[in-house]
Amino acid sequence: MEPKAIAERAAKLGFPAVALTDRNGLYAAMAFTDGCSAKGVQPIVGAMLAVARPPELGIGVDWIVLLAKDEQGYSNLCHLVSSAHLDRPVEFDPHVEFSALEAKSEGLIALTAGSEGALARLVSEGQLDKSKAYLDHLQAAFPDRLYVEIIRRGDPVEEASEDRLIELAYERDLPLVATNPAAYSDPSFHAAHDAMLCIAQSAYVESSDRKTSSPEAWLKDSAAMAELFIDLPEALANTGVIAMRCAVGAPSRRPILPRLSDHEDEQLRTDAFAGLDARLVGRNEEEKAAYRERLEFEIDVITRMGFAGYFLIVADFIKWAKAHDIPVGPGRGSGAGSVVAWALTITDLDPLALNLLFERFLNPERVSMPDFDIDFCETRRDEVISYVQQKYGRDRVAQIITFGRLKARAVLKDTGRVLQMSYGQVDRLAKLIPNHPTDPWTLERSLNGVSELAAEYKGDSEVRRLFDLAMKLEGFLATRRLTLRALSSATAALTTWCRCIAIRDPTCRSLSST
Repeated sequence: MEPKAIAERAAKLGFPAVALTDRNGLYAAMAFTDGCSAKGVQPIVGAMLAVARPPELGIGVDWIVLLAKDEQGYSNLCHLVSSAHLDRPVEFDPHVEFSALEAKSEGLIALTAGSEGALARLVSEGQLDKSKAYLDHLQAAFPDRLYVEIIRRGDPVEEASEDRLIELAYERDLPLVATNPAAYSDPSFHAAHDAMLCIAQSAYVESSDRKTSSPEAWLKDSAAMAELFIDLPEALANTGVIAMRCAVGAPSRRPILPRLSDHEDEQLRTDAFAGLDARLVGRNEEEKAAYRERLEFEIDVITRMGFAGYFLIVADFIKWAKAHDIPVGPGRGSGAGSVVAWALTITDLDPLALNLLFERFLNPERVSMPDFDIDFCETRRDEVISYVQQKYGRDRVAQIITFGRLKARAVLKDTGRVLQMSYGQVDRLAKLIPNHPTDPWTLERSLNGVSELAAEYKGDSEVRRLFDLAMKLEGFLATRRLTLRALSSATAALTTWCRCIAIRDPTCRSLSST
């Protein structure tokens, strides 16, 4: 489910609050916060963080659920998520050391993460001394902010550890919280989720040696959770307590533009005119006048919009790459329409010779962030990133990700593969889907608008199964893994806390939201 769709579903179920926890990320935090606010649902920003066990407890990386209760917690959560990816050896999966978690625990509520957490795993393995020692560490890091998570979905680790987890919670006066890891919104999606897991694992639906979807992995409402945890009403009630303790969402603010100095406007003008003169060597005065007029106009727009520093920084690392023989592309997209960019060697395409418009890149009447599309050599672009980090500060440089979606043709082929249908048959069906970049057709639209597809769907049960599954998966984000926790107050006494574990994308080997 999309973050905004999660908010809609939570509102429909009567949940007063919902928490979304990406694995080692906060990818959906902004859209999720906005979606919840629009639906009158309290957003709780969190993450499932991979954490190495304390050294004395042996080698192992487990998950822990962290929820931001205030601005300090949100700041610490951002720090921990970044650290999981940046401050670890590249040969290991993203995670943080337990000492890092201890140092940044202020303002965060922790859940033990059920069968995915170290506590339940140690208990299920009979390592009771180590489980107590691990719990000591958690209690010290999260005083009055630690909850022992109880899950009842039939997992062997959950079943083997539950009694002892409850005993430990009572012995130490720790609150319990009842959860239900949910991968989809309602039971009807189970088969589609199972197919998605197969896509992620490059496995087949009929394979016996693969991870399967749990039929209990749906977003249960208050009544279902009350029945499931009828013997632990306090664990259900604590979901409401957690919701009341969390009062922060992802902050919304205008972009913070870099400034190199108080004289960056003058520096841009000087560098741009010097670069233009170098570009125009051998041209006649009439041509030079046209370029200088355009350059003057662009500089005026750039400085008025406050983007001088942006141009200078991009020009700096492109020049550095070229000086170190790192192949750099000539520039793509609307940025190629800028004479300033051409003069600074950000791009190598002559805008006037090619009749390219600067207004497509920057327009004071339609304010938007500038965006240069620059290609660097794949094998050496890490050197460019390292240079930028070293020059401007590692804490001031970030990398961003874009999220792809499972579109009609792609999801049909992926689903056909896991169903072990003939490649030729699925490929033929996929090619019947109209492929218009400016007017993409969905599977449903194709079934209604392409007679040959409609006939195949009606006359062949295998094709019908293919399309029914693929239509449920179409449009999912293909590069994200997230976990949903939701709170419901259908009755005054009971609240429900649910978790949604997401599914893996086969191409990027990360997880896709459900």
